[in-house]
Amino acid sequence: MNDLSLRTVLDRACPDSAGAQIISPRLSRVKSLSHGLADTGNILVQGENLEILSLLEDSICGRIKCAYMDPPYRTGERFTHYDDDAGHEEWLKDVCSRVHQVWKLLAEDGSVWISINDRELHYLKVAVDREVGRDNFVTTVIWQQRTTRENRKVFSCNHEYILVYARNPRKFSLTRNGLILTDDVRGRYVNHDDDPRGPWQSVSANVQAGHAVASQFYIITSPNGRKHFPPNGRSWVYNKQRMELEIAQGNVWFGKDGNGVPRLKKFLSNQHRGLTPETLWTADQVGTNDLAKKHILTLFPDEPPFDTPKPETLLGRILHIGSNPGDLILDPYFGSGTTGAVALKMNRRFIGIEVGELASRVAADRLRQVILGEAGGISSDVDWQGGGGFDFYLKR
Repeated sequence: MNDLSLRTVLDRACPDSAGAQIISPRLSRVKSLSHGLADTGNILVQGENLEILSLLEDSICGRIKCAYMDPPYRTGERFTHYDDDAGHEEWLKDVCSRVHQVWKLLAEDGSVWISINDRELHYLKVAVDREVGRDNFVTTVIWQQRTTRENRKVFSCNHEYILVYARNPRKFSLTRNGLILTDDVRGRYVNHDDDPRGPWQSVSANVQAGHAVASQFYIITSPNGRKHFPPNGRSWVYNKQRMELEIAQGNVWFGKDGNGVPRLKKFLSNQHRGLTPETLWTADQVGTNDLAKKHILTLFPDEPPFDTPKPETLLGRILHIGSNPGDLILDPYFGSGTTGAVALKMNRRFIGIEVGELASRVAADRLRQVILGEAGGISSDVDWQGGGGFDFYLKR
């Protein structure tokens, strides 16, 4: 996976012993279900998520950098590990109450990512807008969660959605990580003029005129004296004074012969934040449900298959964009433990909450395997060798 394969994981050890600081006195540690190092800040709690979130509120308020929520989709089906047949109003109320509780725990630049399909997408979007504020909505990601065609239905639905909200969208935009530059993108940077600053690519120097001001309409005179007008319906991206400064600094390209339309030079050396994430995530980039099921079956060949797991590659991209090593991740619908597994491998800390025995029987054992060096999922992409630990808790 390109997002992770070039990223160096610098420190596998957790930065502080945050576990003891996070836990409520009403939760009891279960030694037999905890594994690896203690007090790492990695916590798995078996219990009802709304109640557990309330118990943890005082100790983790303002500390969650990235929250991932994968609630039941209200499909009307009965899956192996849970029933998904709640009524619409009841379901919407339940999910929004959890969003409300999670929202209070976010850091100022924190974000919440909510997986959903199109059965309830639009209702949930409006409800969450009302719950946390419409201005805090960031985007809707479309995830291609299957590549096979479903011939039994009127349409073969091959995608799901992820709603993204940020507590402070401006701060989130400044701290979110871009995607690792692929070899294809790097190949677009060429040093046509032997610029000492290194390889660069050119981008348009004009923009749509709809929001332009008067100072963006003028004639650009190139170094060889040729004059350039903005195209019809377009304006220059900068005012005249700024553009002349960019030309003087060698940041505008007029083609090899100097007669080309002016374009801005963008240098590879300045692409520290990586590629701006797009909203269409394809299966070859972040995996599918089928890929996730196969991974789970390799970990638990004798267990009934978990019906709706998310691939580690999908969670890897979410955590890469929304957090950094050492940050605290929250997943109140922990399920089979994918978020925790990815957090461990990417050197994040996590709090996972799962209501049923799936927490102790599957999620805890999966995390144990990760600590011992489990090699599936994103392990090879981040050179995972094992390590770390987590503490398992039950309500007293």
